Amino acid sequence: MAQAGSKFGTSQPVRRFEDGRFLTGDGGYLDDVAPADAAYCYVFRSSVAHAEITELDVSDARAADGVHLVLTADDLNAAGVANRMDASIIENRDGTLGAAPERPILATGRVRFVGEPLAFVVAETLAQAKDAAELILFDYDDLDVHVMPVLGGPQIHPEAPDNIAYDWGIGDEAATEAVFATAAHTTKLEIADNRIIANSMEPRGCFAEPEADRLHVSFSGQGVWGFKASCAETLGIDPETIRVTHPDVGGGFGMKAFDYPEYFLAAHAARTLKRAVRWQAERTESMLSDNSGRDLVSTAELAFDENHKIIGYRVYAQSNMGAYNSGFAQYIQSDLAAKVLMGTYDVQTAYFRNVGVYTNTTQIDAYRGAGRPEAIYVLERAIDHAARELGVDQLELRRKNFIAADKFPYTTVTGELYDVGDFHKVLSRAEKEADLAGFAARKVASKAEGKLRGLGVCYYIESILGDPDETARIEFTQDGRVNLYVGTQSNGQGHETVYRQLLHEFTAIPVDLIDIVQGDSDRIAKGGGTGGSRSVTTQGTATKATAATVIEKFRPFVADHLGVDEVAFEDGNFRADGSNTVMTLIEAADVARQAGQSDLLDTSETTVLEGRSYPNGCHIAEMEVDPETGVTECVKYTVVDDFGVLMNPMLAEGQVHGGVVQGIGQAITEHVVYDEDGQLLTATFMDYGMPRADTMPTIAFYSEPVPSTANPLGMKGCGEAGTVGALAAVANGVLDATWEVGLRHVDMPFTPHRVWSWLNSEKIAAE
Repeated sequence: MAQAGSKFGTSQPVRRFEDGRFLTGDGGYLDDVAPADAAYCYVFRSSVAHAEITELDVSDARAADGVHLVLTADDLNAAGVANRMDASIIENRDGTLGAAPERPILATGRVRFVGEPLAFVVAETLAQAKDAAELILFDYDDLDVHVMPVLGGPQIHPEAPDNIAYDWGIGDEAATEAVFATAAHTTKLEIADNRIIANSMEPRGCFAEPEADRLHVSFSGQGVWGFKASCAETLGIDPETIRVTHPDVGGGFGMKAFDYPEYFLAAHAARTLKRAVRWQAERTESMLSDNSGRDLVSTAELAFDENHKIIGYRVYAQSNMGAYNSGFAQYIQSDLAAKVLMGTYDVQTAYFRNVGVYTNTTQIDAYRGAGRPEAIYVLERAIDHAARELGVDQLELRRKNFIAADKFPYTTVTGELYDVGDFHKVLSRAEKEADLAGFAARKVASKAEGKLRGLGVCYYIESILGDPDETARIEFTQDGRVNLYVGTQSNGQGHETVYRQLLHEFTAIPVDLIDIVQGDSDRIAKGGGTGGSRSVTTQGTATKATAATVIEKFRPFVADHLGVDEVAFEDGNFRADGSNTVMTLIEAADVARQAGQSDLLDTSETTVLEGRSYPNGCHIAEMEVDPETGVTECVKYTVVDDFGVLMNPMLAEGQVHGGVVQGIGQAITEHVVYDEDGQLLTATFMDYGMPRADTMPTIAFYSEPVPSTANPLGMKGCGEAGTVGALAAVANGVLDATWEVGLRHVDMPFTPHRVWSWLNSEKIAAE
């Protein structure tokens, strides 16, 4: 263990070690590390949303200056490359599988969304690749376009009648109907969850290069092992001949967790040309081709007894899948949302049905929270709506229906085993820290300035997802340093810092001697990657187990070296009982190396978590609306979270801040808009409203931990929690602000024009 009071141990607010290189321009992002002599790639994409391809002539492009290669679907087929992308398919309510139409890497026969790849151009310079793409002749016969996630409309895939991708359900439908039939009160609300684009700071990109008789593919992603397998299958080669790496990654948010066509195309191009190639998306290209998030409409109903206890919950949702199945898309707003369907409320009768619908738009998949923000948004909007209809306080309605602290471990209606929780304690702390007692006075002050002020509350819970197993490897190097090999992938969260803290905590190895090795399929045999807020929980558990094994392996060697029967490991040192002679792990490793005992210098362990952890917390947003302009601002924001034992409070707070900002961004300004022809109207930052620092409030963060029993460190993941709680808090606050002037329903995003239009819609029929 680390020495008591160590400033670098766990639960200490250690500043990020990696920020030095990031802030000074020394980060090794993809465009920084791509081979200097690599040829440049450019993707020729469809300009129409739905059409039969009648001609795709690339002959002039192939003859253009500097062009080395132009790939079409025919070229992939001729080379034996499987022109298809895989996706997970969910089981329908009737036991059949969801639709599985083939998604090509390069379009063949038909295009189904604006931005779909048609050809891949490789040239000596990027300008030459772009110029060559201008020479491609693409002709087509237009087909009717289907943009909204509604059943029916123009048929996109023959395998999906009425454009239904899947029809999934969970719960007891009959029992739920019976409860609603006898309920003392019922409420119903339709809720839209708008589509958004991740817009990571670093757009997607990749490079590929031959390495002797092998292939090296590097891309900006969230895990290397899945692509290693799929790339080998697509190219028809042995996986052991492929090395996949990630350099520094500038944001992922779930969007970078999946395979994309460009990665396969670059890999094939590098093998064909026997030279390095590189592709880097531009911002508009990313907006056209990156997986989007959210985009669903839900109808939520709550049933109450005469004492306002919830006795039933029913949700029907239709989700936009885009033109094809993406990697995990069919599970996002169905199975993953169901993990937290009933949130923190003690209700055992519920039914959830989710229908996925294909449209002529870019694919939908995971975006920060992946299903859990969607589910909590619907539930917490429905709870707030019910409180208004029942005429009860929104906090008291939640308190009345919380799962009591003495009921844990608690199995939810959808089968999740919540290990621990004290929702009453967290809510009471949030009420105090947000100064709800002073809200009335703040509302009066806003009114004096001509503003409407509202209070929005959301109590969320999240289910940590992803592979429950992870591997850690500790290697003592010849230069006296230590490599910690991890199976996760930092996208900017601060993994290099918290993993150093963890290893230091368990071994007292100085943090400045520890190097984190990640994102290399040659150096790390396996790993679960990053997603679902799993990283620190799973990797920390594996690191603790590996550190314990290292200490046990060294114990007899050190005892023999010191000439004693046994040694203990205390305060970072091996020590014989009754002796002042001590030895650190670094010193022991040096002695072992000199003694030729290399088996002591490299140790790995794989651990499996038996259960998930369930971070939860309360978000309280105070919103101001200017009725003259419709401008809506979040002016005060308070978060109290139960993340269990915090490994680094500073990093946790940073994750919450980032998540909340993304939630506020979706709620107020972000919105993907397609016209009736499937053209993306929000394809630049001039048209797509990204959240900005000058429109964000100060976000107050507090911790009220209840240590998890699902892992030996007592921690709960925190990476996505901010977004899970923010959406409903902001939306409920906007409705509260506008309720007094007669508005009875609001939907994100709360852009000035939308809010002004609502407030002036026949003067809200109140004047």
